Amino acid sequence: MNNKPRYQQIKSFILDGIKQQTYRPGNKIPTETQLAEQFDVSRMTVNKAIRDLVQDNMLVRYPGLGTFVSDAKAESPLADIKNIADEVRQRGHEYGSRLVKLRETAASETVAMQMGVPVGTRVYRSVIVHLENGLPIQLENRYVIASLVPGYLEQDFSEHTPNEYLSKMCPISSIEHIVEAVLPSEKVQDLLDIDANTPCIQVNRRTWSDGRLISFACLTHPGTRYKLRSITTVGHG
Repeated sequence: MNNKPRYQQIKSFILDGIKQQTYRPGNKIPTETQLAEQFDVSRMTVNKAIRDLVQDNMLVRYPGLGTFVSDAKAESPLADIKNIADEVRQRGHEYGSRLVKLRETAASETVAMQMGVPVGTRVYRSVIVHLENGLPIQLENRYVIASLVPGYLEQDFSEHTPNEYLSKMCPISSIEHIVEAVLPSEKVQDLLDIDANTPCIQVNRRTWSDGRLISFACLTHPGTRYKLRSITTVGHG
């Protein structure tokens, strides 16, 4: 027997629907009348459940149209490096990943310039799609200096992320971010499951450890699913 108050049962029903993606971001949920009939309660009880979820930013109401699942975007701090798997789990969501590529290659002119090494230098490349509740939120295309991280190709990146491994093996001493808005290539569209007109946030990130440049990563996020945040502390003189 469910001893929860009826409005809590309705909240749980809607939240379960969002978690199981029965109701996706932007989807309309059943009307108050429909929910009142389904749970055999007054509309006032349904209204309380919905008001609570609106206050929690899970739902949004549009007068005359109905109540919809909020299109809340995943958020990442720009001025820091967080493990994306930890970010997702801290939001109470399920993290997953798809390994697209993991191999040794010779640094192209572009990669060599970004990493400050001669063209043809041995580098390791990994391409991974990071998922939140089964939805792609980041395409990570990363290069690392092979001689500085010799065990990179032996890693199981379904168990831990490249960020997690590199942070452990080569503690970060400094980072550089360059952020731009881009439209996705056909390959990116396919990997992120988006269309050609979806604006993306692209972050080019270089990381150093003990003064040595270790990694260059191009991180592409669908702009409709992700946002970056930067907080700057300003002193008062």
